Amino acid sequence: MDIRAITPDYAVSPQIEPGDLPAIKAAGYVTVIDNRPDGEIPPHLHTAEMRKAAEALGLVFVANPVIGGQLTLENVAAQRAAIATSTGPVFAYCASGNRSSIVWALANAGKRPADELVGLPARFGYQLDHLRPQIEALAKG
Repeated sequence: MDIRAITPDYAVSPQIEPGDLPAIKAAGYVTVIDNRPDGEIPPHLHTAEMRKAAEALGLVFVANPVIGGQLTLENVAAQRAAIATSTGPVFAYCASGNRSSIVWALANAGKRPADELVGLPARFGYQLDHLRPQIEALAKG
């Protein structure tokens, strides 16, 4: 597992296993967001299995599957809501962490400068420069 803290309150990671959840909780995260559609992964990593394991540890689990190349405004709104309602730090995962970074950046459009929304994920190799027009459009409302 590779926790990549975009901010002190939001981290992303490539795909995790149920056995990673105790370490995620121990690291202080209280909400786990699954940005991976079940169709991409083996059954033991499906949403229902991950939810069961997370909730058994007292973690809040949110399923917000983002299909590669088909991100929707509903995905952005769901990520924003999960972050806003979390009582503490949020941990999001997908295949590489990229989609979880993208929905975070779009969900925070208008709340943080576009340079920060692109620059913070870039520290971990997530290149979001191509999203600047969408970030700026969402910031304008």
